[in-house]
Amino acid sequence: MKPELPPLNALRAFEAAARLESVSGAARELHVTHGAVSRQIRVLEEALGQPLFLRQGRGLGLTRAGQQLRDGSGDAFGRLRDVWAQLQREDPQAPFVLGCPGSLLARWVIPRMGKLQADLPDLKLHLSAQEEPFNPSLAGLGAALMLARPPFPTGWQVHVLAPERIGPVLSPRYAGSARLRGQDASALRSEPLLHTASRPQAWPEWAQASGLPAETLRYGQGFEHLYYLLEAAVSGLGVAIAPAQLVADDLAAGRLIAPWGFRQTSATWMLAAPSRADDRRLGALVAWLRRELEEP
Repeated sequence: MKPELPPLNALRAFEAAARLESVSGAARELHVTHGAVSRQIRVLEEALGQPLFLRQGRGLGLTRAGQQLRDGSGDAFGRLRDVWAQLQREDPQAPFVLGCPGSLLARWVIPRMGKLQADLPDLKLHLSAQEEPFNPSLAGLGAALMLARPPFPTGWQVHVLAPERIGPVLSPRYAGSARLRGQDASALRSEPLLHTASRPQAWPEWAQASGLPAETLRYGQGFEHLYYLLEAAVSGLGVAIAPAQLVADDLAAGRLIAPWGFRQTSATWMLAAPSRADDRRLGALVAWLRRELEEP
C-alpha cells in the first residue's frame, strides 16, 4: 500500500527548487548542499514513479506532474508558513525576525543595535541576513528592511521610512583626494570609479541628476556587494557611490568625505511586513527606524 503523503523532506526540497527554478537556490534557502536537494528530488520522483523536472541545459523545467505538485505544495507550504508566523507573533516571548540585505545589516543596523536595545528594551530582535531577493510572502520574517523602489508585491504591508539619497564618497587617503576636493562633479569623468554589481544603476542615476552624461563616466574596480565597495573606499582605493545613511558614521569620523553631497533617488528606505501582520512590535520598530534615518 502506497503512503498517503509524499516524503515531507523530499517535498520541501522539491517545493523550494520549483519555486526558485533552481536547485542551487533551494540549497541556499534550506541551508543544505546542492547534492542534498538533488537527492531529495530523486527520492520524490522514485516514490511517484515519474519525473518532475526536465533538465534543459543549465536550467530546470517542470513536467506536467511537476507543475501540479508545485502548485499544490506551494499552496500547502504557504498556508503552513502563514499559520506558523501567526503563532509566533502571538507569542510575546518570540523574537521579532528582521530580514535585511547584508550591506545594510553590517553598515547601518548592527552599529545601532545598542541604541535600539536601549530605546526598545522589550523588542527581542533576531537579525537575518538576506542576499537573495526577498520572497513575496516574506516567509519566516516579521519584517524586512530594505532600500527599494515600487512596484512592491501585493502581499506586502509597506512602511516608507525615508527617501534614499546617494552621492560619491572617497577617503582623504585617496591619492586624488586633494585634487578632487576643489573641483566640481565633472572632475569625476576622469576618475576610474568604484562600482558594485548589486547597484549598477547608481552611478548613471547620480550622473543624470548632476547634469553629467552617464556615458562619459569611467569605471574601475567592481565589487559584488555594496559592503565591499564601501570598505574599498574607506581603504583609499577610489571614489565610490553610496546611500547617505550607510556612510554617515564614516563621514562623521572623517574616514570618508562627500565633496559633492547627495542627491535623492526614486528609491526609499522601507520596512515591509506580511500583509496580514498585526504584531504590535512592528509599529514601535517603524517609528524608531524613521527617527534614526532622519538624523543627519
